[in-house]
Amino acid sequence: MTTDLNQATAPLGAEKIGRLLWTYSVPAIIGMVVASLYNIIDRIYIGQGVGSLAISGLGLTFPLMGLVTAFGTLVGVGAAARLSIVLGMQDLKWARNILGNSLILTLLLSALITTLSMIYMDEILIAFGGSAQTIPYAEEYLRIVMPGSVLLNLSYSFSNMMRATGYPKKSMVTILIGVGLNVILDPIFIFGFDMGIRGAAIATVLSMSVSTLFVMHHFASRKHPVRFCRDCFRLKSYIIINIISIGMSPFLTNLLASGVNVIMNNLLVREGGDLAIGAFSIINSYAVLIVMCVLGVCQGMQPIVGYNYGAQQLDRMKHALWLTIRVAVLITTGGFLACELIPHTLVRAFTSDPQLEALAVQGMRLAYLMLPIVGFQIVVSVFFQAISKASKAIIMSATRQAIFLIPALYLLSEPWGLTGVWLAMPLSDLCASLVALLFLRQARRIYTPTPEV
Repeated sequence: MTTDLNQATAPLGAEKIGRLLWTYSVPAIIGMVVASLYNIIDRIYIGQGVGSLAISGLGLTFPLMGLVTAFGTLVGVGAAARLSIVLGMQDLKWARNILGNSLILTLLLSALITTLSMIYMDEILIAFGGSAQTIPYAEEYLRIVMPGSVLLNLSYSFSNMMRATGYPKKSMVTILIGVGLNVILDPIFIFGFDMGIRGAAIATVLSMSVSTLFVMHHFASRKHPVRFCRDCFRLKSYIIINIISIGMSPFLTNLLASGVNVIMNNLLVREGGDLAIGAFSIINSYAVLIVMCVLGVCQGMQPIVGYNYGAQQLDRMKHALWLTIRVAVLITTGGFLACELIPHTLVRAFTSDPQLEALAVQGMRLAYLMLPIVGFQIVVSVFFQAISKASKAIIMSATRQAIFLIPALYLLSEPWGLTGVWLAMPLSDLCASLVALLFLRQARRIYTPTPEV
C-alpha cells in the first residue's frame, strides 16, 4: 500500500518544478476554463433565448450560488491542501480520515444552506436587489438548482482531493463530464423542450449528478491508496479543524464575494436599473473565465507546494511559487487586453439589446483596469493556504472583498453613479495586491518553518 502511495505522489518531491506545474496545472486549467465556458454559454443561451431580463434574473442568483460555492471551497480546498501536506509526511491513515470526514462535512453543510435558502428564498431575492420583473426568473432557476447544490459541492470538493492525491488528469475528467453534459443538455431543455431558464437549471442538476458519481466511484475503489474505508467517516475534531482552518480563506473569499454581490446588485439597480445587473452578469462571466485560468494554475501549484512543504524541501516550494506568479500575471494581462480592446465583440455574444450592450462595455473597460495584477494577488493567497498559513490567506481575502471594495463602492458611487461602481473594483484590486506584496516580503522568514500539523 505504501508503494502505491509513493508511486502516486513521489514525483511531487523529485520531478522538475516546471514539468510538475505543467502536468498538474494543464488538466486543472482545462477543467476550470471549460467550467467557465459553460457558465458563459449558459448565459448566452438564456440571454439569446429568453431575454435581457432573464440575464438580470440570473444575476440575482450569483450571491446565493456564491454562498454554495463558499461551503464547497471550505471543505474542498481545505481538505486538498491538508491531504498534500499529510501525503508529504507519508501518513496514509490520516489521509483517509481526511477524505471520510470531508464527505460527512460536505453533506451536512450542503443540507443546511439548501434548507435555509428554500425557506427564505423570496426574502433573499428581494434583499439581493430583485424586482417584480427579475425575481420570477431567479426563483424559477433556484427552486431546482438549490436542492441539487450538494452534487455541485461534492463534485468540486472531491475533484480537488483527487488532484491532491496524484490524479490531476482524472480530476480534469470529473469536471469535463459535468460541463460537457451541461453544454449538451442546455439547448435541449431550454429550446427543444421550451423550458426556458428552468431547463437550464434541470440540465445543471443532471450533469452534476453524473460528475459526482464518477468522482465518488474513484474514492470508493480499492485500486487507489487514498480511498473511503469503514472507519474514516467518524468525525474527528482535529481533522475538522485542520480542514476548516485552511479552507477558511477561500470560504471567506466566496462568502464576502456573495455579500459584495448583494451590495453591488442594489447599487446597480439604484444607479442603472435592472439592466445594470444584466451588464454586471455579462462582465462577471469574462472575469470568472480569466480568474478560473489563474485558479487552474494555482490548483496545479497547491499539491506541489503542499507536498514539498510537508517534506521540508523548501527550495522546490519557493521555485513553484515564483513560477506560478509569472504564469498567472501573463494570463491576467491577456485578459485585460481583450476586455479593453474588443469589449463590444465580447458583449454582443450575450445580447443584441443596444442599451444593455452600452452598459456592459463601459463596465468592462472600467472594472478591469487593474486586472494584470490580480493574478499575483490570487497566487499569493493560494500559496499561504497551501502551506497552512491560514491567517494570512484569510486577511488577504477580507481586504480584497470587504475592507477595500465595500467602502469604495459607496464612496465612489455617490459622486459618480454607475461609473463609480465600476471604478471601485480596480481600486480594490490595487490595494489588495499591495497587501499581498507586503505579506510575501514577510514570508521570506517562513521558508525554514516547522510544519504545522
